[in-house]
Amino acid sequence: MIVVTGAYGFIGSCLLGRLNELGYGTDVVIVDDFSVLKKEANLQGKKYRQRVERSVFLPWMEMHGREVDFVFHLGARTDTTELSDDIFNALNLEYSKAVWKLCAEYQIPLVFASSAATYGDGSMGFSDDHTLIPELKPLNAYGWSKQRFDIWALDQKQAPPLWAGLKFFNVYGPNEYHKGRMASVIMHSFNKIRDSGEMKLFRSHKPGISDGMQSRDFVFVADIVEICIFFMGKGCSLSGIYNAGTGKARSFLDLTRQTFRAMEVEEKISFIDTPEDIRETYQYFTQAHMKKLVGAGYIKSFTSLEEGVETYVRRFLLDGSHY
Repeated sequence: MIVVTGAYGFIGSCLLGRLNELGYGTDVVIVDDFSVLKKEANLQGKKYRQRVERSVFLPWMEMHGREVDFVFHLGARTDTTELSDDIFNALNLEYSKAVWKLCAEYQIPLVFASSAATYGDGSMGFSDDHTLIPELKPLNAYGWSKQRFDIWALDQKQAPPLWAGLKFFNVYGPNEYHKGRMASVIMHSFNKIRDSGEMKLFRSHKPGISDGMQSRDFVFVADIVEICIFFMGKGCSLSGIYNAGTGKARSFLDLTRQTFRAMEVEEKISFIDTPEDIRETYQYFTQAHMKKLVGAGYIKSFTSLEEGVETYVRRFLLDGSHY
């Protein structure tokens, strides 16, 4: 039996869809807060054995742990503008600790979601070397919740037989319609271009970086799912924290121009000030070091930004389809 927490959301529902394609359905248990009905379309047409509410999952695991073969713990509070440490500590830190302990007790392999937000302003680089991780300084409460769990996991003597913490970089793709402000720049660009014929990008407030040249490691959700599946297979026996990106930063200007091309709309781009509530914590550059994952045996290539944007726009966004 396979457990996927966060299965109602963006990455979790895409992982469930891929598991279905690989023949897993009636042996998958999905976990989330299923009261958010706008996410229901993410599960349309997908197969699974049972829904378990997040609030009762831990006691459920205590009863059924010996039946579980693998846990993907992707559920988390991901709003980077949320300021409450209490919320992040409860959902991202303490809850994850409880999942870890149960996986260790029942010797269940575990993949959990970390985040590139742990790298903060990037001044210490983007290496997933374990010796460097404790020194990272995130820029917001969300990033700190992920950082604290990463450090905690690295310190544990009792651990699952195999575990992998995946530092997700800027993930985009289908099934993020519910995310609102936290949706990818591609989705926001698509909506703005569709509605107004133009796109406004954040102006740079950092010397030496031109407007629109703020860069991210944008990674297509299908690639994230394949990394998750890799750890479930027999291809890796090396536990640890791994970057999950493409290893290649691209600018917001590149991304937006590609969105215009995929939509077949004439390019019209202007710039606005970055909102003050996120300006001081805004990342200007992220780029995953991917040698560690490759060294662990991952051999699949990553989707280029051009291919990913075209696929996302034409196969999903144009008609509001889900994966």
